[in-house]
Amino acid sequence: MAAGGEPSAGESVGERAVTAVHDRIELISIILIALTAVFTAWSAFESSKWGGVMSIDFSAANAARTESVRASDEANRQMTIDVGLFTGYADALAAGEDDLADFYRERFPERLGVAVDAWMATDPLGSPDAPASPFAMDAYELEPADEAAELAEQADRRAADARQANQRGDNYTITSVFFASAILFAALSSKIREPSLGVLLLLLATLIFVGTAVVIATYPVEI
Repeated sequence: MAAGGEPSAGESVGERAVTAVHDRIELISIILIALTAVFTAWSAFESSKWGGVMSIDFSAANAARTESVRASDEANRQMTIDVGLFTGYADALAAGEDDLADFYRERFPERLGVAVDAWMATDPLGSPDAPASPFAMDAYELEPADEAAELAEQADRRAADARQANQRGDNYTITSVFFASAILFAALSSKIREPSLGVLLLLLATLIFVGTAVVIATYPVEI
C-alpha cells in the first residue's frame, strides 16, 4: 500500500481486499473492547456494592441475635422468679397458711397474677383437661420472651438477605470472567492475518459480550 492509502503497483486486488477486511476487524474489535471494558467496570462496581450490602446485613443479623440472647436470658430470669413465687404460694395454700399465701400472692407480677387467675378458672383440681400450671396458659406472657423470638426472626431474615447479597455479588464477579474472554477474542481477531479466522473470533467475542450484557440486564442493581 503506497502513501495516502493508494494501492502500490505490486499489490493485488486480493491483498487489498484482505487488508480492508483486516482494517474493519481491527476497528470493530477496538470498539468492542472499549464497550466490554465499560461493562467490566460496571460489574466490578456492582459486585463491590453487593459485598457492602452483605457486610451490613450480616452485622445487623449478629446484632439482632445478640439482643435476642439478652432478651431470652431476661425472660428466663423472670420465669425463674415467677416459678418460685407460685411454688411458695401453692405450698402455703396446701399447708393452710393463708397469711403466707397472701404474702406471696401480693408479690405476684401482673403477668403471673393474670395467668394464675385464668388457671384457677379452669378448675385445675377438678378438671382433667385443665393445663398443668399457670405457665402453660396463653394468659402468661413474658415480654422479653416475645422480644427474643422477634429478634431471632429478624436475625434470620437479615442473615438470609446477606446470603442473597453475597450471591448477587458473586454473579456480577462471574460476568467479569466472560467479559475478559470477550476482550481476549476481540484482541486476537485484530492480530490474525487470516480474515476468516479473524471474523470468526470477532463474532465469538461479540456473542459473548452481547450474551453477558443481556444476563447482566436481568440482575438487580445496587446504587
